[in-house]
Amino acid sequence: MSIQAGRAATHHASAAPAHRARARRVASVLAAALLAAACTGADAGRAGTKAADSASSSAAISAVDDAGQPLRMAAPARHIVSLIPSATETLLAIGAGDRLAGRTDFDTGPGLDSVPSVGGGMDPSLEALAALKPDLVLGWKSANDHGLRDRLRALGIPFFAVHAEDTTDVYRTIRNLGVLTARTRAADSLSASLRRELVALHASVEGRGTPSVFFLVWNDPPMTAGPETFISQMLGVAGGANVFGDQAQLWPNVSMEEIVRRDPDWLVLPQGEKGGAHDVAQLRAATGWRELRAMKTGRTLTLPADLVNRPGPRMAQAARRLRDGLPPELAGR
Repeated sequence: MSIQAGRAATHHASAAPAHRARARRVASVLAAALLAAACTGADAGRAGTKAADSASSSAAISAVDDAGQPLRMAAPARHIVSLIPSATETLLAIGAGDRLAGRTDFDTGPGLDSVPSVGGGMDPSLEALAALKPDLVLGWKSANDHGLRDRLRALGIPFFAVHAEDTTDVYRTIRNLGVLTARTRAADSLSASLRRELVALHASVEGRGTPSVFFLVWNDPPMTAGPETFISQMLGVAGGANVFGDQAQLWPNVSMEEIVRRDPDWLVLPQGEKGGAHDVAQLRAATGWRELRAMKTGRTLTLPADLVNRPGPRMAQAARRLRDGLPPELAGR
């Protein structure tokens, strides 16, 4: 796709400041939404979930997953296959890592390398999964569309669907996983700790400038985070403003022309995730990308994809890295 530099410059002069101002207004609303979710999210899962106190390791479990499907187990889950990296991290964070019987290729790191992989999160090997004899599989809500729940049901394996788009979902998932593993006290403690960190982070950026930010989820075609996502909310808490915070979709594809027209102060480019790494050098040389002020001035923030792309217990760590990497004094320049 070709964009003439002169045409882009005209757009910059007239439209970019308005978009940046709008992005900053939206950022304050999103940050408030995240913090409100942090204060109530730990309780949100209780409405559809019932369980005995965590001290009981043999009590029956009754829960409703994010697809609205009930799940009943005679006892807390002991052999779990997690098809969601953020759910895997949550199990580790609440002290239930010993319950992990299987993971995906995207789950790596201390405590996980010795856990067998079943492949991808949406297309796991059913043969490898069944061989692990799990008493519970955690999978994406959207996996229902691919018939994964039905195939597992035919094998007699319970499936619990997780929906994780914004921070309210994160807190509900933490609570639900605590219930499913009889670790509710640990789950509530994790939620409270995450809440305190996010509140403190947001307080640390009050009164600072608010740089506009383009977060690149995918490059071909360009995809970014919409306003009702944990990424956009994290940007707000970190003191930034999602330059596409006015979109209706959760994960919209946007044109290169529109990115150039909005001309964000900063580009956030996640690195290292399988199949999703963005080569900064290639982008810097590409038509459109090279016309952005952020690219010309080196305002590209590269962060680990497995940190910033996961709606889970490390959100505060990701928000801190965003805050520290987006100097407010450069906003609008």
